[in-house]
Amino acid sequence: MTVQSLKRGAIPSPRHALAAAAPHVARIGAPPNFIVIPPKISMWGNDVHGDCVTAEEAFAKACNNPEIFIPDSEVIAWATRHGVLEGANLTEVMQWMQNDGFSDGTHMYNDGPFFSVDWTNPTTLKSAISNGPVKIGIAADQIDTAWHKYGGKSGWFGVGFKPDNNEDHCVTLCGYGTITWLAQQLNVPVPAGIVGTMPGYALFTWNSIGILDEPSMNAITHEAWLRQPTTVTKPLNVSGNWVLHYSWGCTGSYGQAMITFNNDGTFTGTLTGKWVHQDGTFLWSYDSGPAKYGGTVNGNAGSGAMSTFAGSNGCWYLVKQGTVGTPAAAVSHDQTHDAAGNKV
Repeated sequence: MTVQSLKRGAIPSPRHALAAAAPHVARIGAPPNFIVIPPKISMWGNDVHGDCVTAEEAFAKACNNPEIFIPDSEVIAWATRHGVLEGANLTEVMQWMQNDGFSDGTHMYNDGPFFSVDWTNPTTLKSAISNGPVKIGIAADQIDTAWHKYGGKSGWFGVGFKPDNNEDHCVTLCGYGTITWLAQQLNVPVPAGIVGTMPGYALFTWNSIGILDEPSMNAITHEAWLRQPTTVTKPLNVSGNWVLHYSWGCTGSYGQAMITFNNDGTFTGTLTGKWVHQDGTFLWSYDSGPAKYGGTVNGNAGSGAMSTFAGSNGCWYLVKQGTVGTPAAAVSHDQTHDAAGNKV
């Protein structure tokens, strides 16, 4: 039988970020048992890449009601675009996700502000989990063993873990209760030798949800975070009138062109062409030239890069007409190419 290799990818968050974080304050009234089991989960690339911190964000979105399922391709594209496909600390990803989250082409799914959670205090931790999935950084060796022991399917058990200080993986706590109650929610029996009345936690990793007893969770956890809210949904509304600032060679001086993005995937203005949102990236090309543009748009501004794929490359940014407070770059009238990539 082939043993599936699993990736990790968490880097401990900077100590100064942990020290400066506002703590989650436990609220009265957390239920005695709680769990969220999304209808559909995935590896989100963490079987082939060290993108566990980003994959955890996708699971958190899946915990929304109704579920927001982020495809693996979008998760991998997001991690690649931010340079964290093969490793990241937890706080940097949560910071980026507040303004540049996942996209499905019509909406952006961001994070709310995040708060540190004292995972060693059961009252505080249960309060946090009942308010949203809790993102934690852990040492994963013993989780890896438990996952493989139960075939990598939801309903695995992790008990009796030893302390491990090697934080190298990011996972989610999405439930708590007695081990028996959690096992019932996952439709699995409690194995012989495991005391079902002991408190435990439901933990997502590697396309599965398993159960840890409380001492095991404490033995391997090194940081914990609650996003409030977990998901902030914003419509991606790029239709309307924009001013394009483009700089061939990224010289710091820019030409300008007017663009009106239409809802049917076309644009008009100084020149015409077609646009699309794909895997979280905003792409457009011109009918009259070779230039291809790619980047991101958030709210009333966007930025990225362009190329003719024939030796000419550049940088661009967009500002929606009527936007105030956006600093303008120097306008140049001696660009080597027009916006469409034609030599001038």
